[in-house]
Amino acid sequence: MPPIRAVIFDFNGVLVDDEHVHFALFREVLATEGIALDEAVYHDCYLGFDDRGCFSAALIDSGRTTPTELVDALIACKAIRYTEVAETSLRFFPSAAETLRALSEVYPVAICSGALRAEIEYALRRMNVLECVASITSAEDTDRCKPDPEGYLIALDRLRSRIPDLSAGSCLVIEDSLAGIEAARAAGMVPVGVTNTYADGELRKAGAVEVVGELSEIMTQRCVSTDLSRM
Repeated sequence: MPPIRAVIFDFNGVLVDDEHVHFALFREVLATEGIALDEAVYHDCYLGFDDRGCFSAALIDSGRTTPTELVDALIACKAIRYTEVAETSLRFFPSAAETLRALSEVYPVAICSGALRAEIEYALRRMNVLECVASITSAEDTDRCKPDPEGYLIALDRLRSRIPDLSAGSCLVIEDSLAGIEAARAAGMVPVGVTNTYADGELRKAGAVEVVGELSEIMTQRCVSTDLSRM
């Protein structure tokens, strides 16, 4: 395995503890279309999708069509509600800011997420780490959501502005979802799972090369910042 030269974080479920918020808002917005979203179905089928992917899949699974105008309207409605909720109840995972900042002192750090750019930048500002992030690849940048590798390949291309000869195999990816792990693997990267959403065994089955219980373990256990290539 080539040495690690860059780190890419997923966002929701890794840095920001808001998967429950996204589920609640998907359910709220879909209810306006007469669609009931079950939490187990969301967890098993849609978690890891971006907003467009989730709304489109839920519509299709309910026997509906997915006109662009309708999906755009649902995304916009959810984005407004997310901002309202985030103002008062946004939560971050333990050591999220500290881990991202520490890694950024050793490697270029990027974000690759199905979240909207405004949501990502807002949270990074709240964490006081926006300046630590070399690039952000968000929902607006991709046509296909995870487990498709498109987002990670875009993130790789952007990181090459810092490291022109950077290979996919030299990128460590930190993910919480099975779709995210699969996307990183498909991009040729090195995925590490964090058990914020799925169990250790599920993450390893999806392709994680290592699994940690929380982000601080990236720095303090096998994943020491100066020697991540040993993973």
